[in-house]
Amino acid sequence: MASDGTAVRGRGRPPKVVLDARIIVDAALALCDEQGAEALTVRKLAARLGVDPSSLYRHVADKDELHLLLADRLFEEILHTFAPTPGDWRRTLRDLAVATRETALRHPAAAVVATYRTTRRPAEMRIVEHILTAFAEAGCDPGQSALLHRVYGDFTLAWSGMDAAFATLDPAAQAGDEAAWTREYVTADPSRYPSIARSSAHMATMTGERVFRAALEVLLDGLGVRIGRGGSQPEGAPPAG
Repeated sequence: MASDGTAVRGRGRPPKVVLDARIIVDAALALCDEQGAEALTVRKLAARLGVDPSSLYRHVADKDELHLLLADRLFEEILHTFAPTPGDWRRTLRDLAVATRETALRHPAAAVVATYRTTRRPAEMRIVEHILTAFAEAGCDPGQSALLHRVYGDFTLAWSGMDAAFATLDPAAQAGDEAAWTREYVTADPSRYPSIARSSAHMATMTGERVFRAALEVLLDGLGVRIGRGGSQPEGAPPAG
């Protein structure tokens, strides 16, 4: 009540939250970062935003759309840390793959639910444009560019999602898996597993980063061979038509 006796609208009430899709997806990303993907429910998201759950549906149709928005939000973050190198397709694709994995590891819970989705949204389309441009600069025709884009993109997202999923494990489970290379494999019976025995000391030195970088270079080498060969048909595929 004001000094003149008139009511003051809204006094004592929390300020009304003005929602839009961006505010919702940023809150969803923060929720995943803090509590894991299983916490991403409409009820918990609404509570975080201080709104009624029904109000979210005015901006996001359902949980599936929320996952697509979350995936594109990760693609936006990739684009903040990546820039193509015109005329150098290998460096462009290498830098993009590294940025994708690093983003997934910053937000592992979100990456687990997002890396296998096709968003059809602006950030994803910008990344696809960069990939196709890189292959065109390498000398690929449109058909070959389309095929190799999928080969490269699926490799990058699958690897990033796998590493993100590992990062969401309980720390004890992570430690157990990592210790296996210096424990069980190093002590494996050489009479039964001679190849493991021969390489076990080297296997124990491998890190996730080292293996990813090596796999990426193998992929880029293979792409270079395919580009040099020309054509968009995969090996063993029946001829078109």
